Amino acid sequence: MDRSQLLKGTTELLILGVLKDGELYGYEIAQRIRDRSGAFIDPGEGWLYPALHRLETRGALQASWRAGRIGPRRRYYKITDAGLTAFDAQSAEWAQFARSVRLVTAGGADG
Repeated sequence: MDRSQLLKGTTELLILGVLKDGELYGYEIAQRIRDRSGAFIDPGEGWLYPALHRLETRGALQASWRAGRIGPRRRYYKITDAGLTAFDAQSAEWAQFARSVRLVTAGGADG
């Protein structure tokens, strides 16, 4: 199965999940997702930054520019109360979806 298809619908959940632990800039968000997934999920700029922008527009994230210790300024993202609420809802929905997929794929007698 194409992993990009699996990422559809989970991108925002993944971003909100790593930002629950504190502020990060884009590259750090991607790295955290990569690390936590055991490198199974490798976020690219093509889906990460549009999702960050959508979340910020909806009020789930706040962003601010800061000077980097070394190199250029970086845009840091912080989850908001609305973002935490969205995370909880999406997380519960994803858990139900995954549970349902397991039930269907496990097979068994239908009565």
